[in-house]
Amino acid sequence: MKRIRIKICGLTSKEAIDAAIEAGADALGFVFADSPRSITPKHAAELAQLIPPFVARVAVFFHAENGEIQRVLETFPADLVQTEPITDLNTTVPLLPVFHDSEDVLQDVHRSSQPCSTVLIEAAGRGGRGSKPSWTRAARIARERRVVLAGGLTPANVADAIEQVHPFAVDVSSGVESSRGVKDASLIHAFAQAVRNADTKQRPPMQTEDQ
Repeated sequence: MKRIRIKICGLTSKEAIDAAIEAGADALGFVFADSPRSITPKHAAELAQLIPPFVARVAVFFHAENGEIQRVLETFPADLVQTEPITDLNTTVPLLPVFHDSEDVLQDVHRSSQPCSTVLIEAAGRGGRGSKPSWTRAARIARERRVVLAGGLTPANVADAIEQVHPFAVDVSSGVESSRGVKDASLIHAFAQAVRNADTKQRPPMQTEDQ
């Protein structure tokens, strides 16, 4: 079984970047939308220089249009674009499509004009508010797609989320903050450790040659 990936989203400072990297995050998200975690492309590009190879830089949008995405990518060296599916996305940067939870979310994933093997599932409405999607519905999608589970995750509940959903990755923002928009290094480390502990419980025991 492959390990569960960790994305820390809404980063705006060197201290938060350092904490996320030290904690072993696989992806770091920078928000280019109306949010207390919003960042300019220039500032994000400066922080991106601190990110080592093999840690993904994610440009996060909310119902963005192609032109808005292009303007950000001219300055910020993103490895992934995270936003709701759009038909006119014109970039070589891969899309991580966002689907907001609803009773029809599974059908929405199936009907998407941009079929992807990996999708991000978060709560209805805007992300970053600490609201959870239905883990039951997310688990259904996880049987068919690689799911990045977002919304309402914290160091205290991420193990339960992993057990119920079996996601490919987990995505946290407000759940590792000391105040709105301010990341807490100790919470980032606690979240990462909780994911690793839950991940270990899900892995089958290794067999020896004598078994």
